[in-house]
Amino acid sequence: MERTDGHERRDMADTTTPPGRRPARAGRTLDVMDDELAISVRGLRKAYGDNVAVAGVDLDVHRGEVFALLGPNGAGKTTTVEILEGYRHRDAGEVRVLGTDPARPDPLWRSRVGIVLQGTGEFDELTVAEVVRHFSGFYPDADDPDKVVERVGLGGKAKARTHTLSGGQKRRLDVALGIIGRPELLFLDEPTTGFDPEARREFWELIRDLAAAGTTIVLTTHYLDEAESLADRVGVIAAGRVIEVAPPNRLGNRQEGLVTVSWRTPDGGTRTTETATPTALVADLAARFGGEVPGLTVTRPTLEDVYLRMIGHS
Repeated sequence: MERTDGHERRDMADTTTPPGRRPARAGRTLDVMDDELAISVRGLRKAYGDNVAVAGVDLDVHRGEVFALLGPNGAGKTTTVEILEGYRHRDAGEVRVLGTDPARPDPLWRSRVGIVLQGTGEFDELTVAEVVRHFSGFYPDADDPDKVVERVGLGGKAKARTHTLSGGQKRRLDVALGIIGRPELLFLDEPTTGFDPEARREFWELIRDLAAAGTTIVLTTHYLDEAESLADRVGVIAAGRVIEVAPPNRLGNRQEGLVTVSWRTPDGGTRTTETATPTALVADLAARFGGEVPGLTVTRPTLEDVYLRMIGHS
């Protein structure tokens, strides 16, 4: 499949191991990479002339996890993921994807990796079923096209020509083409851009189903709620460098950040304060009010708050 440039993509490094997984040993080479790693990267670098796009990235992605890469446009995500997918050559560093250097892929390796771009292509005069069946012929152990069409929620559109599909339905078709080869590893690039809220939630269920079946997923998204809902871990990249990798609820010490507590005062006004001990403060307020605290809200830092702080925005 031809790759089109200009699609924003992803980049990362790993510092946190999900619960239940064995942490990587410091100083290991990729030749002794654990079988549990789907992706392992050390010292990845890529420059375009004087512009350094990727400035020494390290990354471990574990088999079976959903890993979300976050970062502003131009952060280096596209270049890194294109290197992982085998579509772009690196200047330096070691990379293994499913145990293979993606710079030297073979047909078997490519059949084990699924890629869902921001737009796979146009097949205006073909039906959904025809497109999926056509792509199934590219793989040695393709899934059943009819079952895949049903799995992505297009069963009712199997005989529809693709130019009649809505934006969300076309996105589902993109995913069908990405998973028809039964990939062990799936790259998803901004999978729900342009979806309405209901379609996004339905699509999230599809991603969860794929992950539950054992597919490793690398996801790029600008929707912070999407990353928080789907990802086992998130990585934040800016200026070609990975800032941090952690579970969404622990990124940037989020779980230890100051909590905002607001309540309504007896004169009808509103009082707001930040505290590191919200439970104690709420207990004190309850004692003062003799029970329920009027207008009480307790707000912890959101993933978006942490992310914006990390990439340098106020």
